[in-house]
Amino acid sequence: MGRRRGVELYRAPFPLYALRVDPKTGLLIAAGGGGAAKTGIKNGVHFLQLEQINGCLSASLLHSHDTETRATMNLALAGDILAAGQDARCQLLRFQVHQQKSSKAERAGSKEQGPRQRKGAAPSEKKSGAEVHPEGVELKVKNLEAVQTDFSTEPLQKVVCFNHDNTLLATGGADGHVRVWKVPSLEKVLDFKAHEGEIGDLALGPDGKLVTVGWDLKASVWQKDQLVTQLQWQEDGSTPCSTPYRYQSCRFGKVPDQPGGLRLFTVQIPHKRLRQPPPCYLTAWDSSTFLPLRTRPCGHEVISCLSVSESGTFLGLGTVTGSVAIYIAFSLQRLYYVKEAHGIVVTDVAFLPEKGCGPELLGPHETALFSVAVDSRCQLHLLPSRRSVPVWLLLLLCVGLIIVTILLLQSAFPGFL
Repeated sequence: MGRRRGVELYRAPFPLYALRVDPKTGLLIAAGGGGAAKTGIKNGVHFLQLEQINGCLSASLLHSHDTETRATMNLALAGDILAAGQDARCQLLRFQVHQQKSSKAERAGSKEQGPRQRKGAAPSEKKSGAEVHPEGVELKVKNLEAVQTDFSTEPLQKVVCFNHDNTLLATGGADGHVRVWKVPSLEKVLDFKAHEGEIGDLALGPDGKLVTVGWDLKASVWQKDQLVTQLQWQEDGSTPCSTPYRYQSCRFGKVPDQPGGLRLFTVQIPHKRLRQPPPCYLTAWDSSTFLPLRTRPCGHEVISCLSVSESGTFLGLGTVTGSVAIYIAFSLQRLYYVKEAHGIVVTDVAFLPEKGCGPELLGPHETALFSVAVDSRCQLHLLPSRRSVPVWLLLLLCVGLIIVTILLLQSAFPGFL
């Protein structure tokens, strides 16, 4: 069997750091850039149209939004609003997709000429991420409010996320403070110091609880600005107790077949790099007691990012060495793995939504994971549907086996019945 590979969907003209998928429109949103340095590398947010062509999922550039001198390092999506972390600030963007009405003559011309592209676009420009508009589709992006969210000596927003009803967003950065803002006014409603040193990740639960992880090796649960508890996990017995671990990522996910049920998932990585690196760990937590339910090692490659599928069935991981993996959320067992898919640090991963446009785009596969990296590439990772035997067929086989057994006994022992 050949080596498993990811499919390259798109290559941007700048390093990619953040990724989101809009379930309503089927847009893949990838962002990044070269920052303020005068290197000639642009900064932007690219909106890609996903579609099935001849049974294969493909992506084409629908719109490129220029972010001037600011690279987007993290993203959160709430309906048609994007929250983009750019340097020390959070910028809100609103995007809208319009279906253009064309005349009969234009429609006839489009059938002869194929998909309409931006006028004057050279082939080399298309490869580097030139704008391509699918026929009849137009996307507009508008800058909304922006606010500074970090105030350290080298300010940088590290993470942003919306709450369950998209009325608030929380940000964390290099100064260790969590700040909560109203949407879309960005009026600050909460500000407190959660960690000594920078915040690595945060997650908002539907009950208002907030989980934060930081470089001080702590993972904390908050109710507004009040500390509820700190997470404690047990390391594998083969791991030296002297090896310090820190929490890299945290995400809430649904519990399949349990309406309203939630799990918290965290990734633990070695705080220091060693010549013989110890394993990283995945942990599933009870979201009401915040006690660990299950912990499993997830390889010796350092994990860089974590994502949970919409139904809570799968976990997606990226590593600093460019590998990508998919795990079952319930058992924390690995189903899919591509070693060094990118060859450089994977900066973000996101699942194709399971509602809206998702099922149509997914086709016969069980799930699809997108990954982006500093190598400017966006890759697609498809998990084939696992073969399962229907219950009715199992029952039919059991009945048939019973009948065959009775017939054999009857032939071997006449008068058995």
